[in-house]
Amino acid sequence: MTLKKGIFAGILTTALCASAVFGGAAQTGQAQSVEKNYIVIFKNETNLPSGYKDLVEGAGGKITDTLERVGAVEVASSNPEFLIEVKKSSQIAEAGVQNKLYPETPAVEADFTLQDAATAKADLYESLQWDIKQVTNNGDSWKLPGGTGKAVNGKDIVVGVIDTGIDYNHPDLKENYVYGKSFVPGYPDAMDQNSHGTHVAGSIAAKGRTMGVGPDLKVAAYRVFGPTGGAETAHIAEALMTAADDNVDVVNMSLGGYDWFQNPDYATKDIVADVRLFNRAIKYAIQKGVTVVGSAGNNAVDISSPGKLSGDDNGATHRSPSSQSMIRVSAGGQLKNLAFYSNYGVGKIDVIAPGGDLGPNYDPATGAGRDNTYLCLATIPGGGYGYKGGTSMAAPKTAALAGIIIAKHGKDKLSPAQVKHIVQSSSIDLFKSGYDGEAGHGLINAVNALK
Repeated sequence: MTLKKGIFAGILTTALCASAVFGGAAQTGQAQSVEKNYIVIFKNETNLPSGYKDLVEGAGGKITDTLERVGAVEVASSNPEFLIEVKKSSQIAEAGVQNKLYPETPAVEADFTLQDAATAKADLYESLQWDIKQVTNNGDSWKLPGGTGKAVNGKDIVVGVIDTGIDYNHPDLKENYVYGKSFVPGYPDAMDQNSHGTHVAGSIAAKGRTMGVGPDLKVAAYRVFGPTGGAETAHIAEALMTAADDNVDVVNMSLGGYDWFQNPDYATKDIVADVRLFNRAIKYAIQKGVTVVGSAGNNAVDISSPGKLSGDDNGATHRSPSSQSMIRVSAGGQLKNLAFYSNYGVGKIDVIAPGGDLGPNYDPATGAGRDNTYLCLATIPGGGYGYKGGTSMAAPKTAALAGIIIAKHGKDKLSPAQVKHIVQSSSIDLFKSGYDGEAGHGLINAVNALK
């Protein structure tokens, strides 16, 4: 949803033109008869109560989708009093407008052309993937049990990629791609038409000219974004719960947005429903044994202070999704620094992972000194490769690390909490001694995690 003038003022004025990640809010002054989309959440978290349809219809709403596993429904209504009417029921926990989330737009990108690929050494991992080398200690983790993602009990370890889809024909990915599902209306295929999801998947499980952290892990596409635009929270929640029902081991969500409480276009109570739905979906996945990993965001702001995050505007702004049960990842550079675009915050960051930047001589104010080789190279659609930098590139390396930890112990042997503990406790301390808001518990390391 739209954030007003105060948030991030002055932060996004660098030469990177870093992309905002906020969905469009309803504009004030709209005609009252305009149909809007809502989330209605019932008090029971695991099913829908009898008579729920009559309840919604009686308030002037029409159910467009059900999320029975978390006790919620999507509703369309042109009744301006819909929320007031539906909340009169004692069966309702929350009801409110539905938010949109977006793929975490890379803070910076650079082309790696077909000509570049043709003239570069065949082994792009060896020559250009400093980020994968940093996590794997130059491939040493691949020599350890589970280190490539091949489970000790022989079962596939699957990382679900909730994103823009995956180019499942890419030569570096097709061996490890297991299936895809689309939750995008009008786009039944999980093929990536954006590049974001394919880059993320390559960081996890590429095996070819480029490599992922776990080159024998399997990836599954849960496509929630079309070629452009965002996805409503309910569709992402549905994808996450479906991945959990499919018994994936890890889910990567390099996506996000912000929930601005006291946004004047919405009442604070209307925002809570959207937040609660996401938290219920994450809880559902974790209870099913899924380790959930998410990106911290690319706005160079402290997400631990909801009041400050709103700038001069009223209220509190929260990073979404915001569950403390997931693993949230900030982005570092090749020199083990906090990337200039990465969000941070005490209590909000669990670990840091390579996300790439533009090198030690880069000046964000002028754009001078840029070195694209400090970005992260990975797969993009059409069989190609591209450079990207962002927390979107950091999160999947952590998701892959979670996957190889599971591979070492065997599928379904560790709980998500145990996996998270190993990820955190095996990380390399950076910056302040012990935990800090920039790197969390430290820089992820696959060799340490597999010891």
